[in-house]
Amino acid sequence: MSPGSEAGRQGSVGQSVRRREDNPLLKGRAPFVADLSFPGQAYLRVVRSEVANGEIVDIDLSEALKADGVIGVWTGEDVATVPPIDFRQIGYDELLPFRQPVLARGSVRYVGEPVAIVVAEDSYVAEDIAELVVADIEPHDFEAVEAMVLRSEYGSVDEAFATAHHVLELELAVGRHTGIPMETRGLLARPDPATGRLELHGASKVPHYTCAAIASMLKLEPHAVVGRECAVGGGFGIRGELYPEDVLVAWSALRLGRPVKWIEDRREHLMAANHSRDQRHRVRVAVDRKGVITAVDDEFWYDQGAYVRTHGATVPSLTAAMLPGPYAIGSYRSRGHIVLSAKTPAGTYRAPGRFEATFVCERIIEAAAQAVGLDQVTIRRRNLIQPESMPHDRQLSVLGTSVVLDSGDYPRILQRLLDHLDFEGLERRLSQRRLDGELVGLGIAMFVEKSGLGPFDDVEITLRHDGSVEVVTGAASVGQGVDTVVAQVCADALDLDYRDIEVVHGQTDRISRGMGAFASRVTVMTGSATHLAADSLKDVARNIAAEMMEARPGDLEFRAGGIGVRGQPDRFLALAEIAGANGGELTAEASFTSEHMTYPYGAHAVVVAVDADTGEVEIERYVVAYDVGRAVNPMLVQGQIQGGAAQGIGGALLEEFLYDSAGQPLVTSFMDYLMPTASETPAVEILLSEDAPSPLNPLGVKGAGEGGTNACGAALATAVEQAIGRPGAVTELPITPEAVKAMIK
Repeated sequence: MSPGSEAGRQGSVGQSVRRREDNPLLKGRAPFVADLSFPGQAYLRVVRSEVANGEIVDIDLSEALKADGVIGVWTGEDVATVPPIDFRQIGYDELLPFRQPVLARGSVRYVGEPVAIVVAEDSYVAEDIAELVVADIEPHDFEAVEAMVLRSEYGSVDEAFATAHHVLELELAVGRHTGIPMETRGLLARPDPATGRLELHGASKVPHYTCAAIASMLKLEPHAVVGRECAVGGGFGIRGELYPEDVLVAWSALRLGRPVKWIEDRREHLMAANHSRDQRHRVRVAVDRKGVITAVDDEFWYDQGAYVRTHGATVPSLTAAMLPGPYAIGSYRSRGHIVLSAKTPAGTYRAPGRFEATFVCERIIEAAAQAVGLDQVTIRRRNLIQPESMPHDRQLSVLGTSVVLDSGDYPRILQRLLDHLDFEGLERRLSQRRLDGELVGLGIAMFVEKSGLGPFDDVEITLRHDGSVEVVTGAASVGQGVDTVVAQVCADALDLDYRDIEVVHGQTDRISRGMGAFASRVTVMTGSATHLAADSLKDVARNIAAEMMEARPGDLEFRAGGIGVRGQPDRFLALAEIAGANGGELTAEASFTSEHMTYPYGAHAVVVAVDADTGEVEIERYVVAYDVGRAVNPMLVQGQIQGGAAQGIGGALLEEFLYDSAGQPLVTSFMDYLMPTASETPAVEILLSEDAPSPLNPLGVKGAGEGGTNACGAALATAVEQAIGRPGAVTELPITPEAVKAMIK
C-alpha cells in the first residue's frame, strides 16, 4: 500500500492549530461539576465562622436537625478521627502544628473557617438549614505567630557590603490577592456499589494525589477513591488543591451511602479559597561604582494566614530561590519568615513567589540605576547573566531541585524587546509628551520563570485498527489546553492528524500514577513522556511490520503515518494496518523523569498615562517578550501570556484583600474586590522567542503558563514612577489611585 496524502493533516509541533477543548465549551456542552447529578443526590452546605479568632463555646444544632429536608448536620466532634490536611509540597516539622482540620474543633482562626456541615435533599434547603446552626464563639485577640524562618545564602555577602561603593536600603510590599476563576470550587462524591469505590467528580490539578490523600484520611484502601475530572472554569494555582470541603463531601457520601454534592458560592470563594502574595521585604543592596550589583541581603515576612495548607512553605521558598532573577548577583542572602495570622490561609497563585520576587528584584535594579546615574536599559545590560555562562548554577534550591538555569540568552531577549518598541524613538516621544504636561512613563522589567517540575510523568498510547489513537496520561486539565498540546506532540511523532487523537487525563483508574498539572509542568513532563511513548510505539510497529513485509527492521523507516521499506516507496504499511494485524491495536508506554526544572525567561514593557486628578493609571501599551525554548502551539502560548498579563495587571493595580483590626474581611464580593475588565486590560503585544531550547527534555520545551503574570507589577511600578517623575516612589503593590495621588502630592 502507498502512503496516504499528507495535505489534510494538522497539528504537528509548532503549528498554531485550534484548541480541541473549545468546541464543547463554546457550544455549552462541556460538563462542569455543577451540571452533574446522580439519582439520590444530596447537597452539602458549609457553616462558617463569623469570628476571626476565638474559642468555640457551643454549636447549637437543635433547630437545624428539626428542619424539613435535613439529612444530617455534623460538627468537628463528628469528624474527630479525620486527621488534618497534610502537605503536598515543601513540608517542615515546624509547620505541622498549623495544618488545617476539616472542621474546627475547640477554636477558630479565621472568618470563613468551616465549623459545621449540613446535608439536605435540596441545595436551597441546605442553605436555609445552615442558617439555623448557631455557633457560639467567644472572640479572642490574636497576635501573629512566626512559624519558621527559611534561610538561603551563597557567596560572601558581608564582604561585598564592606567594599560596596553604594549601599541601598528598600522596604517593599506586595498586597494580598488571589485567583478568581469563573467557576467556583465544587465536588460531587458518589459511592459506586458495583465497585465499592468512591468516585470524586470535579476539577483537581493533582487528581492522583487528592484521591490518595482522601483515601488515607478516611482510612480507605489506596485505590478506593477514584478521580473523575470534569470541565474546569479556570485554575490559576488556587483551584484543584485539597481543601477541607473536599474531604467533608467524601466523608458525607460514605456516611450516607449516597451521592453528595457541594458547589461553592462566590462569597465563600473570597473568604475560604486560598489567598496569595502578601509579603513585606526589607532589602539591602551593595552596588559598585559602575552599577554592578555585588550583593543582595533580603529579609521578608510572608503572611500565611491562619493555617498552612497543602503547599507548605512553597511560596516563600520560591520567592527566596528566584529573587535574583536573570542577574549575575555575586552574593545573596535571604531570610523568609512564615507568619501565621487571622486571615484566610494562603497558597499558590499564578507565578507564586515569583510575582513578588520579581517586583523586589526589579525595584533593586531601578534603585541601583538611580544611585549611579544609569538608565533602565544600561543598568540591566550591565548586570545580566551572559549566554556563555549557561547553564548557570544559582547555588540555591527549591521544590527539591537545585536552581540551575538550563539555557538562555537574556541580553538578546532584552534587545528584541527594545527593537520592537523602537525604544529610543519611544523615549523621545514620551519625553515630549511630558514636556507638554502629560504624566506618561515607560517601564521595563525582566524575569526568570521556572517550569517543568518533575520527578516523573507516565503516558500510555494505544493505536487502533481504525486509525484512532488514545493517549492516557496522569496529567490534569485546568484550562491550559492539555488535550491540544498532548495530541500535537503525539501527532507530530506519529505523523498523524492531531484531531484523530483522544487524550485522557484526570481519570485516576486509567493510569496507576500521575503528577497532575501545576508549576507549568504539563508541556515539559507530559509532553516529553508522550514523545517517548510515541517513539516506543513506532519501535513496536517496526518489528511487526518487518514480519509482515518480510524485511529486516533495520531496512524500515517511519514515514507518513506508517512504516515503509527504505528506498522502496510502494512497500508501505499504515500504522492502522499494522494494528489490525496485531489483534486490533498497538500499545506502548513510557515515563519521562527529570531532576531539574526548566527556566523560561523574558521581559515586560509598559507605557502608562497617569491622571493627576484621580490617580488612575491607564495602560496605553503592553509588550511581553518571552522565550519558551520551543513552542508546541504558539497560539496557545500567546493565549497564556495574554491571560497571565490580565491577572498580573489586576494584582499590580487593583486587587487586594483587606481586613479590619478584628480580622473581619472587608472584601467579600465583587463590589469590593476590584478586577480589571476588558476596558482596563490592554491587548498585549507578544514577542514569542525560541532562542534557547532546553537541553533537559527531548522536545526542548519550557513552560509558558506564568510568564505573562510574573513581571507585571515590576514593570508598572517603573512606568508609574517615570510618569509622575518620582524615582523610587512605588514601594507597594497594588498601585491604587489613592496611592498614586499621595505620591504626586
